Amino acid sequence: MLRLDKYLADMGLGTRQEVKRKIRKGMVSVNQETVKSPDCKIQEGVDLVSVEGRSISYAAYEYYMLNKPAGVVSATEDLHDPTVIDLIHTKQRKDLFPVGRLDKDTEGLLLITNDGELAHRLLAPRRHVDKTYFAKIKGRVTEEDVTSFAKGLDIGSQGKEERTMPAILEVLFAGEESDIRLTIQEGKYHQVKRMFKALGKEVIYLKRERMGTLILDSMLKPGEYRRLTEEEVEGLKELEYVRDKNA
Repeated sequence: MLRLDKYLADMGLGTRQEVKRKIRKGMVSVNQETVKSPDCKIQEGVDLVSVEGRSISYAAYEYYMLNKPAGVVSATEDLHDPTVIDLIHTKQRKDLFPVGRLDKDTEGLLLITNDGELAHRLLAPRRHVDKTYFAKIKGRVTEEDVTSFAKGLDIGSQGKEERTMPAILEVLFAGEESDIRLTIQEGKYHQVKRMFKALGKEVIYLKRERMGTLILDSMLKPGEYRRLTEEEVEGLKELEYVRDKNA
């Protein structure tokens, strides 16, 4: 059971004070009867709540798959640039956040949700959740590079060592500009770029394709999104459950 004002505030109808004013003005009905008490108790999924005739269903959690475009920051708010949350136009919850970060110029898969427990388990270093990227590299990527990635690299700076875990590097095309696919199990700052920099190469395009069991929908253009299916949500939850058992 939820207070009516919290119910409406959670669904993005305004701050608690703003929705209280709407309720007291008679703009809200519960089960087709006008209610003017903000502390009226609502049973989610049972009671029918409307604001000025518009039905407001309650969603405890929301899960979105976003194909993040370049130029958008992985944050809930920013003073200078659009954020990934700004792209989710059909959201009901006001407490959504990106699970992890992609650099401003990086594209691809980003999970947007308000499920903090799932996010924590997917991002916790000891879970070792696979993250797969496609990248274009300035320079020829060699079999020696594949071996170096498999052993782990030192991506530290200023004489301070910072080693990565072993990673799987697949060379799709090798030339003056190479195409690769890389799977890592960490999320260090600028990690993919720093790994190639450690070998004297430069990442010129980067796109995340997969995170755990979640694979970027090929139908989504950069900037587009969709809700996760029940199967996709359960797949992520099952993934973190397996990690828990093996921890």
